Amino acid sequence: MSDARTVVITGASRGLGLASAAELYRRGWRVVGAMRSVDHGLDRIRELTGARRDDHRLLGVSLDLVDPESIPAAAASILDIVGAPDALVHNAAVASAGFVEETPASEWTRLFATNLFGPAALTNALLPAMRAAGHGRIVVVSSTVAVRGMPLASIYSATKAGVERWAETLAGEVAPFGLGVTILMAGTYDTEITGDETPVFGEVDGPYGSMHLKMERRGRLAVKMANPPVRFARSLARTLERDRGPIAHRGAGMDARIFRTVGRFTPTAVMHQLVRVGLAQPRFGALRDQR
Repeated sequence: MSDARTVVITGASRGLGLASAAELYRRGWRVVGAMRSVDHGLDRIRELTGARRDDHRLLGVSLDLVDPESIPAAAASILDIVGAPDALVHNAAVASAGFVEETPASEWTRLFATNLFGPAALTNALLPAMRAAGHGRIVVVSSTVAVRGMPLASIYSATKAGVERWAETLAGEVAPFGLGVTILMAGTYDTEITGDETPVFGEVDGPYGSMHLKMERRGRLAVKMANPPVRFARSLARTLERDRGPIAHRGAGMDARIFRTVGRFTPTAVMHQLVRVGLAQPRFGALRDQR
């Protein structure tokens, strides 16, 4: 087996995870892609990197974060083939769009299972080995919606805010064992999560209909300005190279860095108005006659 540092990346078959797996492989890491479609995902990484099928620096394990039985099985496979990883990157995530009132309860379960509960369970399963190794880094991929809850992205916002609070708590607990945590806030990137694969809930003729149309137009404009995933992958690679302390919180992309800074110093009422104007929402009380 290779003496290269080992990184486990969840959701490595597409989007930011795919780009990150390819980038880290090219930089000499041994990459373990944890994903639902292992063969398909590995083939996609090989296409980007030119890796051979017998390359021991590119491995895959089956992982479905919404399946409670899949998580310990994936952890066992990881420990069996590579031992304690040097880095664990929680990239896999799903999203949905819709106002709170119009989004089905099942979406809360799906998003929290994938974005928070699953990553926490996988981390717990790998922590004994990582603690025994006395080193390692856990990277949690966050989002700008963790700074401020965003209309139309209520559940996704809640999961990403929850992920950040969990990561901060985890950092305080594992630091004495030599393990560090990085929260890497992603800006807007051109991936499936910003495209047609994200389900949209809402009725154009419903009470929120007029807001849906305006916000969707703004959303399409933002997607057109999205960065390519390889830029995120380079940010992740730099993070893994330089972060050595117990915790770090970084933005991946200029928009993420700006939004994080603005959110930190801007009063809540002002942020509310900035988001309202940015998303073309009506002013307070404007729809009272349409209820």
